[in-house]
Amino acid sequence: MDINLLRSIVTVITLITFVGIVIWAWSGRNRARFEEAARLPLESD
Repeated sequence: MDINLLRSIVTVITLITFVGIVIWAWSGRNRARFEEAARLPLESD
């Protein structure tokens, strides 16, 4: 296995992981939870 082939495989895996995280973060199921977390610093104790 050539080092360039290994680098290409790692790059593709990293890109797929990144796209998966973006899709997960922008999914509608998580919107309420993320909005609640975004308001936490603004809430007073």
